[in-house]
Amino acid sequence: MKRVCLAAILFILSIGVGLSPAQDQALVWPRFRGPDGQGAASSAKIPTSWSEKENLLWKKSLPGPGTSSPIVVGKHIYLTYFAGVDPARSDDLEKLSRHLLCLSLDGETVWDKVAPSILPEQTRIREGHGYVSATPVCDGERLYVFFGRSGVFAFDMAGKQLWQQSVGTGLNGWGSAASPILHKDLVIVNASVESESLVALDKDTGKERWRAKGMRESWNTPILVKTPEGKTELVVAIFGKVLGFNPDTGKQLWSCATDIPWYMVPSIVHNEGVVYCIGGRNGGGALAVKTGGTGDVTKTHRLWAIKKGSNVCSPVFHKGHLYWANDILGIFYCVQADSGKVVYEERVDRPDQFYASSVLVGDRLLHVGRDGATFVLPAAPEFKILAKNDLSDRSMFNASPAVFGNRLLLRSDRHLFCVGEK
Repeated sequence: MKRVCLAAILFILSIGVGLSPAQDQALVWPRFRGPDGQGAASSAKIPTSWSEKENLLWKKSLPGPGTSSPIVVGKHIYLTYFAGVDPARSDDLEKLSRHLLCLSLDGETVWDKVAPSILPEQTRIREGHGYVSATPVCDGERLYVFFGRSGVFAFDMAGKQLWQQSVGTGLNGWGSAASPILHKDLVIVNASVESESLVALDKDTGKERWRAKGMRESWNTPILVKTPEGKTELVVAIFGKVLGFNPDTGKQLWSCATDIPWYMVPSIVHNEGVVYCIGGRNGGGALAVKTGGTGDVTKTHRLWAIKKGSNVCSPVFHKGHLYWANDILGIFYCVQADSGKVVYEERVDRPDQFYASSVLVGDRLLHVGRDGATFVLPAAPEFKILAKNDLSDRSMFNASPAVFGNRLLLRSDRHLFCVGEK
């Protein structure tokens, strides 16, 4: 019976990232926000408290900065960084290089590969976000990386580049951010910055399979969702709307008004065919939409909408509740998923902002501040700060955490930290 259950779990995970059950056994945290893109490692156990002197298993100095998250596949950690230029401003972009780095699980460098950059690039990206923001995705056989106007790259597991494909040449003052995802034999990229398009590429060749236009002001990573009828939809948020697509063909199926002003950065989460979306500046908003509709579903499938949200941090769904941190206001939210009712809205003292997406580890929520302070809260509809753990070393923490086994990876622009019970 245990073997049957394990096989079922592996099959379910494979749906989210386009893998076979056999490949899945090597995947631990293979993409942005984990196996299903929801930022959850519900069976993991990590210590409540950590610091430079407590429960820090290792600390790796990185060769260059980046705001992408690490991924973990098999016995290796993969992450991207850039080098040769100042992350805030560069007048000599000929020196810009982008890298895919492979580490062992104890933080030792295994290999470091350079991906060619297509110039001209912009000389300045706001707030030092830099030239590497998208998190890689892996299917157990290849690594797929998105480097903005330089395109999408495929590497084998030894770091050999297999192909490179442009998805547009546009630039933006905030840079490019959305991470690639996998569906069957496709690599899907939200290239809003580069071409205002959602683009699907063939995993084997990099050739374009379909393109959906109209991706305006959208920095969020798309997500695959099972509808109440059992079909798979690709869902992404843009300026003013949440959109549902057929991931096989790129055909738009439905749209729903968000009533959220301005651009959309946080990634969507889902449960039982309902998607939950937050975003927008100046407080923003949140809403719930039932998938499986056709055309404009604002009146028929939008379940609720509230004027509470976050401009950057993606939420977590857990046991009927949504949890997130407001990036600017330093407010932690808990909202009932079925009604949109705010359970708690608590402001915390913090010296800096929250850009990393929230993550569920076991029965605890982690909210990582840009200054390196991580707030640990119970994953329950009752506000309580269990710990505030500081790894501040004058570096910036913009990347979202990753989890493997009972270990937590936290990435700053200078270091990669591995937290676990000593």
